Amino acid sequence: MENLVGIFEYEWFIRALIASSLVGVMCGVLGCFIVLRNMALIGDGLAHAILPGIVVAFLVLGYSTLGFFTGAVIAGLLTAIAITWIQHNVKTKNDAAIGIVSTAMLSIGVIGISKISKNEGVHLDLKDFLFGNILGISDQDIYLTIGIAIYVIISIIVFYRYLFVSTFQPVIAETMGISVKAIHYLLMLLLSFAVVASLRTVGVILVVAMLITPASTAILLSDRLKTVLWLSALIGLATTVLGLFTAIWMDTTPGPAMVLTATAIYLMVVLFAPKKGLISKFFQKRKLQNRIQLEDTLKQSLKLTQRKELDLPSLLNRLGMKKGLVIKHLQNLKSQNLMNVNGNEVALTQSGMEKATKLVRAHRLWESFLVTEMGLTEEQIHEDAEKYEHLLTDEILDEVDAKLGFPETDPHGSPIPLKNKLLKETLFHLPLKKIAFIAKNQTSDHIQSELWQLGLLPEEEFSVFKKGPQYIELMQDEKNIKVSTRLAKKIAISHID
Repeated sequence: MENLVGIFEYEWFIRALIASSLVGVMCGVLGCFIVLRNMALIGDGLAHAILPGIVVAFLVLGYSTLGFFTGAVIAGLLTAIAITWIQHNVKTKNDAAIGIVSTAMLSIGVIGISKISKNEGVHLDLKDFLFGNILGISDQDIYLTIGIAIYVIISIIVFYRYLFVSTFQPVIAETMGISVKAIHYLLMLLLSFAVVASLRTVGVILVVAMLITPASTAILLSDRLKTVLWLSALIGLATTVLGLFTAIWMDTTPGPAMVLTATAIYLMVVLFAPKKGLISKFFQKRKLQNRIQLEDTLKQSLKLTQRKELDLPSLLNRLGMKKGLVIKHLQNLKSQNLMNVNGNEVALTQSGMEKATKLVRAHRLWESFLVTEMGLTEEQIHEDAEKYEHLLTDEILDEVDAKLGFPETDPHGSPIPLKNKLLKETLFHLPLKKIAFIAKNQTSDHIQSELWQLGLLPEEEFSVFKKGPQYIELMQDEKNIKVSTRLAKKIAISHID
């Protein structure tokens, strides 16, 4: 520990700490867009493709940090253009085009550096470019890294809205007048800059890990892009700093240590992330499984109640679960005031009846949807409906109900329960010539919409003057309005005179 504290006295360590911190933040922020746009492989390709630019820069300008930067950026952009041209003009898979161009460029660079380094007086070490050499970083490298990091981060801030829209909704971006292709090439340019800035820190082989791993970690922790960007920057910073200290402590190469640190953080998040972690998903799955079993217990209890056969032995036979598990579920339902349990005697409460009825409605509506809209047969629908009845929200069910025209029975001929069991006074049941009003609150927004389209406004009196098998005819303000019988059975009325 004393040795780790003491290294702050050395200039080489301060330079290494500043450079690695800047690279971590910059790659973290930029990497979010690279990962979200499925450009990770392109990032890897560009990282490998900059070596020929370094070779040419050395031949023209000698050992120059600015020369290496210029040559590497030009090589990166030429690679991006070559990859895009092949993808658009040659019958080659997109990922194959990236692999062909990047490996060819890498090979040219490796051969070039290997030949140049054999000349007397040339200090051009291939492994420093491949794996980085942050402990030998110079002041010029620091200034260049600072400049690149500032430029990349400011570019992301300035073009954030364009990057956001073109990443998630490229078609909408085009309709807004945003050039998706221009944003793509901007990212390529920023990616080339980031690769060059990371050259001395982790090298071209490992820079892709700094672009991908912190961003992938942040995406597991949040669904909001701005939050993901901040988290990715912090994770990138922590990764490089901790990796640098680990490398010094273990007397090993800093670049690989940083990458392994990033991987360790990623694996921790994979396990423990609040919503997307494996442990969290395990408990979520257990919770969902438990809820499904509770709801199945309610639904089967309702069916047995309708047959007047509800007791513990019949319920056990119907559910096919172990007795101890069923008793546990029954006690849970009892604590929620959904069931009454007394030995072998079990009964649904009013709340339990209503919740079980909702499940039956969901099941039968979904079966009707699968047959009517998806073209499945009656034999194919039951298992699917058993699964989705637990997952469909009230809003989705209301949409399905309206889409199907408010059906009364499912494909098997079983009645589909009304959404609101308290809906006793409906338009369908209103006697002829009786004056009534449309209730303000209907069972769903879709019914409200249907009423609006028909011109039936709440709190305006009307009367039924004709009833037929398909339609009911109303009179409201001297207007004749026809309402389908199916819809009439689900329209709540009030103030019958």
